[in-house]
Amino acid sequence: MAGTELTGRLRFDGWIAGLGTTSGTRVVVGHWPRSPFGPVSDVMLQRPDGHRLLLAPRPEVADFIASTYVFDEVRLVDVAVDRPDGATWAVTAGPLRLAFRTGRRPPLGRLLRAVPARLARWPPWIGLLDRPARALTGLRTTGSAGSGRTEWYGVQDLHAVTGLRATWDGASLGALAPVRPPVTFGFGSVPPRPGVVRVTTTVLVP
Repeated sequence: MAGTELTGRLRFDGWIAGLGTTSGTRVVVGHWPRSPFGPVSDVMLQRPDGHRLLLAPRPEVADFIASTYVFDEVRLVDVAVDRPDGATWAVTAGPLRLAFRTGRRPPLGRLLRAVPARLARWPPWIGLLDRPARALTGLRTTGSAGSGRTEWYGVQDLHAVTGLRATWDGASLGALAPVRPPVTFGFGSVPPRPGVVRVTTTVLVP
């Protein structure tokens, strides 16, 4: 597969949005202005019955993500993210339409912002935070991904999501809700409270 030809430490720099809906569908949007594939966005979606779907814009992107995480279905569709003022998001991905807005930083967001960005992105530092993060939040900052890969999430900021409009093929997915149960694409989920994190994800490909 084209995505597996990349080796070494690969860095994806951008944002991850984790959203729940009252229909039970949970959505994770990755928006990466800087990545090994150039500017790119993707969507991971999990249905109430557990079905895991990847929406990706190009075969090489889909191959790489599907080799790192676990999905029941992969679709190649146009994925576009528009952030006209930074706080307002409009996401289109095939049949999926999302519109949401972020609010103020919660206390954890202010704490994350206090860490110098260069340190926050450094895998050894991220590894040190994994055990405290699990104890305090139940979330992972590093772990083993698919195909023998290792992944580090260097989170540098956090904003809560304050509202959501979401449709699939024109049908509403319901109102904003916690991300419960947790998504199961990889070794960790997103926080249960809907939010957007500023993150640098590093993937070590053997």
